[in-house]
Amino acid sequence: MNLLKSIFISSYMMAIMGIVGYAIWMLTGGADTMVWSGVLLTTAPILMIIMRAMMLRDLARTSAHFPMINLLGAAGVTLTAYVWFSIGTEGLAALLAVIGWTTFLLYSYWFSTYGDRHPSMKLIVGTKLPHFTVRDVNDKLISSAQLTDKPAILIFYRGNWCPFCTAQIKELMGRYKEIDSFGVRVALIAPQPHENTVGVSKVYGAKFDFLTDEGNAAAHALGIEHKNGLPMGMQMMGYDSDTVMPTVIITGKDGKIIWTHETDNYRVRPEPDTYLAVLRKHGITTA
Repeated sequence: MNLLKSIFISSYMMAIMGIVGYAIWMLTGGADTMVWSGVLLTTAPILMIIMRAMMLRDLARTSAHFPMINLLGAAGVTLTAYVWFSIGTEGLAALLAVIGWTTFLLYSYWFSTYGDRHPSMKLIVGTKLPHFTVRDVNDKLISSAQLTDKPAILIFYRGNWCPFCTAQIKELMGRYKEIDSFGVRVALIAPQPHENTVGVSKVYGAKFDFLTDEGNAAAHALGIEHKNGLPMGMQMMGYDSDTVMPTVIITGKDGKIIWTHETDNYRVRPEPDTYLAVLRKHGITTA
């Protein structure tokens, strides 16, 4: 199933770009404005959001199922179907609209979720993390015990290739002083080529700990690995096919887990205010 999703997302991106491009070409060529605008309604809005996320890297989360885009897609299909049934032409437009909306629904309701993800039995509040090691930017191996020798926020993210992950990092950096006032360690951990971890650490400085989960070993130890979670084709950039399901773990003064967030949708992630509220609730602050 995960392999099918990996193939789907790469194919989906190419498909909607092709449909949008073709619809624009038809409109500029004098084709029926209403029907080809309907085609655009089924594909252009989600393409714009995805392209914004990939280019600007400023979108850390979205709604789970894009209700407004869903309505626009339904409207687009209705427009093209109306023209087709009314005048008996523009069957291709109606077909492309149906494809655009159907694949959007698959993206929103099927691809984006982890299939009713259940909390990992290895991340139990009140217990310590299982043993694992990760590599820091100085090529030193760091153990889970070292990471949690003081209150810590551990964020497992999919890698630099994921625009929502990099936006999440940027968002945290924007709250650095506030987070730092709590005296906690913030560790950002990804199963990616180590040079990518080093690169992102240079972009943002040494304010937080950037760590590489080599071979996805830590994700496996914590029960949060995502088999074949990488979009097909990105292996050419040096990433392994297996990645991690976005996960946040907060540990307290005794190194034990006090809170976790294991999202069932890779686009739905907690905000920094949530972390701060957890820290305050457990009396973790030096402010």
